[in-house]
Amino acid sequence: MSKRGRSFVRPQAATLTRRLAEPRRFIQVVAGPRQVGKTTLVQQVMEGSDLATVFASADEPALRGPEWIAQQWDAARLAAGGGASVLVLDEVQKIPGWSESVKRLWDEDTRRKRCVKVVVLGSAPLLIQRGLSESLAGRFEVLRVPHWSFAEMREAFGWSVERFVYYGGYPGAAPLVREPERWRAYVLDALVETTISRDVLLLTRVDKPVLLRRLFELGCRYSGQILSYTKMLGQLHEAGNTTTLAHYLDLLSGAGMLTGLAKFAGEAVRQRGSSPKLQVLNTALMSAQSGFGFDEVRADREVWGRLVETAVGAHLANAAVVGTCELFYWRDHNREVDFVVRRGRELTAIEVKSGRTHEAQPGVAAFAEAFNPRRRLLVGGDGLPLEEFLSRPVEHWIKD
Repeated sequence: MSKRGRSFVRPQAATLTRRLAEPRRFIQVVAGPRQVGKTTLVQQVMEGSDLATVFASADEPALRGPEWIAQQWDAARLAAGGGASVLVLDEVQKIPGWSESVKRLWDEDTRRKRCVKVVVLGSAPLLIQRGLSESLAGRFEVLRVPHWSFAEMREAFGWSVERFVYYGGYPGAAPLVREPERWRAYVLDALVETTISRDVLLLTRVDKPVLLRRLFELGCRYSGQILSYTKMLGQLHEAGNTTTLAHYLDLLSGAGMLTGLAKFAGEAVRQRGSSPKLQVLNTALMSAQSGFGFDEVRADREVWGRLVETAVGAHLANAAVVGTCELFYWRDHNREVDFVVRRGRELTAIEVKSGRTHEAQPGVAAFAEAFNPRRRLLVGGDGLPLEEFLSRPVEHWIKD
């Protein structure tokens, strides 16, 4: 997990440890993108636990079915003896009808007062969520594991903020950054292609897979920019419609790759109908897709500025994924605010500048007049240093 050893532990581990120490109440669902350390996190928790553990992965090539889940469950029951045990099921969404099997076995143990505690892991939250909402309502709680933050990459690998902005937050790719072509190939082949082919195309219906792939490439190229679905179709040169594009963007967002921020308007209907602001959830995706090296990007002020804004957006978007806040952009004619963060009823307007600026921020001023945000932040330029902003969790900047 780190060049300094495998001792680095993400903060979500403490949450899972606490939940497993409680009486058996809920199935624990650990969900997040590929290669963010979900399996390692659970293994670290289990190594520090006194409970007997059965760990099983459905990500192996052998055909899996509901009977496989029952076999693993029986093994966990035996391991518990007269006490408690933990059953960890990794990549469980790849088993057809997995949620029905888990529900049946969980309810059976509940009736017989058996104490098998269950942890379910999966790469694509949207795919897992479908099974949860269909069969396991009231029986689970989700622990969302986002992409690695700058603070985590700095602690684990000693990275500078510039390195993080370009190379992003994939811990598995970190040892490869001294070989840029190898790093790029790893991100595109082992992360991007595997996520699209195995977590999206294989497990959900996609009628136009080429369109979905090109949408992802377009999102990387235009990350940080507002683009209507109609303009996207024109750029993609593919047969399709805006409803299909919106659905595919939701799939990519659920897989932890690319999302579309809605325009803040104070009205949910208008937000849903707005043109999205494209935002990758890890800047590694944008950098690898571009084909430009670190030195090239660093020397190009405009490209670097877009990457800096994308890094700030990814920091905020990952906080939104785990439920810390809601994230939007705002635009009214030629006045714009890069990011609008909402927590409860409180708003924070955030503008990003990669260079020094003495100009007023007309977009922020107009937004403040219209919506009266609690805070207005400038990141970069003469405002908060980028490193300071990315070093702290988002809740630090938006808390009461």
